[in-house]
Amino acid sequence: MLCLRQVCLFTLRHYQARTLSSDLLLSQINSCTHEDEVFSLVGKNKARLSEKHVGIALNMLWQLQKKRPLLLRTGDYIRNHSQFLTLCILAENKVEHMEDEAIVDTLYSILRLNVEDHDSLAEVLVTEAWKRLERQVLLNLPALSKFALCLYKKHGHCSPVIGKIAHIVDMKLDSIEDIKILSVLMISISDVISESFRDRLLQKTEQLLEEKDEVHFNYAKRILQFLQNVKLRHHPLVDKCNKIFLKSASHLDIHSISLIFGLYEQLGFDNAEFRLVAKQLLSETMDDYYDPETFAKLFFTLGPMAGSKVRNRLLETAACMAEEFSSHQVLVILKTMHKIKCRNSHLLKKMASVLHKHLDSYNVLQLVKLTQYLVMLGCHNLELFAKLKMLLIGFLKSSVIPADTAAVIRVLAILPSFQVEEIVINKAAAVLPQCRLHHLNCIATALVKWNHYDQLHWQTGSELCVKLLQKLNDCGFQRLQKANNLNLLLEELTHVNGEWFEEVLSEETMATCQRLIDQITLANVLQLSFFLIKTSYCCPLLLDRVASVTVENIDKIHPFEIYFILFLFSALNYDPPVNEEFFETCIQHLISNLSCFETHHLVLLGHVLAVAGYFPPVLIMRIFNISFLSKLDAQLEVLPDTLKQRVCSRLMKLNRAVCLECPEFHIPWFHERYCQHVFRNSNSRINPLRQHVHRMLTEILGGSHYARISVLTPYYYEIDFECILDENKKPLSYMAENIPSNGMEGIHLRHDMKDEGRKALPPGAQRIALEFLDSKAFSKNLRHLKGESAVKKRHLEMLGYRVVQIPHFEWNSMVLSTKGEQLEYLRKHLYGIQ
Repeated sequence: MLCLRQVCLFTLRHYQARTLSSDLLLSQINSCTHEDEVFSLVGKNKARLSEKHVGIALNMLWQLQKKRPLLLRTGDYIRNHSQFLTLCILAENKVEHMEDEAIVDTLYSILRLNVEDHDSLAEVLVTEAWKRLERQVLLNLPALSKFALCLYKKHGHCSPVIGKIAHIVDMKLDSIEDIKILSVLMISISDVISESFRDRLLQKTEQLLEEKDEVHFNYAKRILQFLQNVKLRHHPLVDKCNKIFLKSASHLDIHSISLIFGLYEQLGFDNAEFRLVAKQLLSETMDDYYDPETFAKLFFTLGPMAGSKVRNRLLETAACMAEEFSSHQVLVILKTMHKIKCRNSHLLKKMASVLHKHLDSYNVLQLVKLTQYLVMLGCHNLELFAKLKMLLIGFLKSSVIPADTAAVIRVLAILPSFQVEEIVINKAAAVLPQCRLHHLNCIATALVKWNHYDQLHWQTGSELCVKLLQKLNDCGFQRLQKANNLNLLLEELTHVNGEWFEEVLSEETMATCQRLIDQITLANVLQLSFFLIKTSYCCPLLLDRVASVTVENIDKIHPFEIYFILFLFSALNYDPPVNEEFFETCIQHLISNLSCFETHHLVLLGHVLAVAGYFPPVLIMRIFNISFLSKLDAQLEVLPDTLKQRVCSRLMKLNRAVCLECPEFHIPWFHERYCQHVFRNSNSRINPLRQHVHRMLTEILGGSHYARISVLTPYYYEIDFECILDENKKPLSYMAENIPSNGMEGIHLRHDMKDEGRKALPPGAQRIALEFLDSKAFSKNLRHLKGESAVKKRHLEMLGYRVVQIPHFEWNSMVLSTKGEQLEYLRKHLYGIQ
């Protein structure tokens, strides 16, 4: 008994000493300030390390790295250290004894230290966590979200365990109140969720964002990544995330800003206010970005917004740094050059010269993009193109994915001096039955180009190409005829465009959309509107359905999305049966939510409404305000060049429309200098058709001095021909009017409105504007005048013209095949003879 008591006391003292010693060791690990201190403790105490010590030590290694800037981290040193290997082996052996949170923390730490995806410790930790998940032990939401993120980082986002996690999230969604946990879980399970589950996640996200006053910008980034993963443009949610970024602007670094811009690009979102903030932040710190990784991100973000001086500096630095760029960074530089249409020959040559050492590291889609950028930027390195062709053909031969095959064929078609090999045609033929409409469109575009330019140089090449095109057409028709889901069809049609689609499939596509008309809902009305805008098809059945769905769901549609729906009706000049109710309902909703629009978006909205004949006073007075226009000027500085030009043009057109149609607003015309600048740089020339018609008008009217060609009216409308007929319909000579030229060849500039008033026409005389309308003035399928041409006619009539519009389908018809018939046609229209 005494002996037993002594043994127990010894054991207790030993245990207490061990516990005290262990606690001291734990405290020492937690107090380390350098990796070598951690490794020293591990080396001295190998035999005494418990599963807790091992987990804490691995976590401490990551925490020490986390505190350092990216460039100063020493991941390679840690991974190659002998004591790190010791820790990994110990962790593998003790994994079953680890607590749930310790397993997840250890897995997270080693992944952040960039161990290989198939590292044995990582595999063991994932397996153990999976087992506990199956036993419903690992259900703590913070640990679950961290485990899900680890799987996502290990590219295991489609594994069965992610499905299990998604099921748990589905069950517990209502109880999640932490936006950090939810945002992590969302991106981790995004590949395995249904559409209805996706919508519930978005609804919960919006709820949590509404409830929280302060949200960390990292959580907003994850929400955007989720939207990108599920390929969804959710304007309200993106807008809320953007506001979070603006609030957190001072905490954003180049890595965050670059990521946000990339996500915005993928989601089709842009925000001038964020651009202004980012430009200021990056301009102030651009000298700090001297390493290839951060400079490439700077070039990508600041390049499109920078003024000429800063942009030139960026280009010079990129050229000096070219040799140091990685394969991905070269791709980023070329993508940005393409985006800003920068054909800097020196930088392009530098990029081309360093590409040779990187080409073998690109995957097929990266190679396709690279080729596109080089061709569009005007690269002339034939040796580089030869290597690209070889690699692309190699990928084509081994490709089993239709999307990859179509992408390679499409890009081969733009290679300079490309001689088509038979393997390309055979590969296209083999993949056709599996292709979606976008892929068929890519292949068709290439085949048509090769056949047209006679690039099929083997025997029976052209014949085979024609047969393949017919088969391709049949595949397209069959795919449309089998379509029974409008959402999936619209997704396929998103990237379809070009001559082949317009000539072969456009009518069948519209017929399919009409067949599925009952499937037009709130969820797809915007996407359908985008498609109809792109195709310029005026289909009354579809447009009426779009209008009715919009009116029924007006409170559920984001104001910015309503803008695009209105754009459709305005551009096509189409009035739905409930026209007034439709426009008034939309306008009322928009006026109540003007704060949702950026400054330049309000200009675009005002123009769209003006084309349709609506001028809401609240909107008009808001736009034509000194403070508004000053803010617009500032934002224009950071907008992409194409968008900047569009906004300036729309503001001018809106100004013109308000002056002509709403004089009661007393808005001055302030675009005189802008219009003069535009026309001076327009290189307008008299085309052969105008010369031909001018000779005919000379013959009809009795002399060249009775008609003017290419005339600029007040408010700067350009019209093809102008003449004046007196009350007896006899032509009046222009010599007496002494109309000055504006210095452009063939362009005659009328006086401004005040001068025009002083030079009134004789009583009963009438100015006639003769306009030739090409196919762009009409919708694709109907001889229906589109919005811009209809507005021009309306405004010219307000300026005192009788407008004669000659449609291309009448002028080019067989009825007017002779000069005599054309003369008679013009005479009847000029003199108003029925």
